[in-house]
Amino acid sequence: MDVRRLAAIDMYGSVGARWRRWVILGEFLLGVIGGLALGIYLILLGGTGQLVFGLWVLGVALNYAPLSVYALMLIAPGALERELAGVDVLAQLRHYTTRQFAVLVPLLLVAFDLRRRRNAGT
Repeated sequence: MDVRRLAAIDMYGSVGARWRRWVILGEFLLGVIGGLALGIYLILLGGTGQLVFGLWVLGVALNYAPLSVYALMLIAPGALERELAGVDVLAQLRHYTTRQFAVLVPLLLVAFDLRRRRNAGT
């Protein structure tokens, strides 16, 4: 899974509304900040259930980190359009609609992004 493409397609949506880009950026940033805060809070509560759930929340929150980085890069004027130039957005939207639930698997998007970066040499 290409995490950068997932962020771009999510930000563009089906019609490319400019307001959507900001909403998605806010969602990604809230996912990181809110998820980290909630995960730490749950861990600090103590107890096995809270610890396990808190660790899961932290892993999910970290999935939003690469999405947030890409969204911040793509929010610049014209960046999203350049990223999606020549892409069949509707086909990609159908492709990534169900795959975006991978964010619920702790650290999965982080692993996908690290692998892509390693393979790309960036």
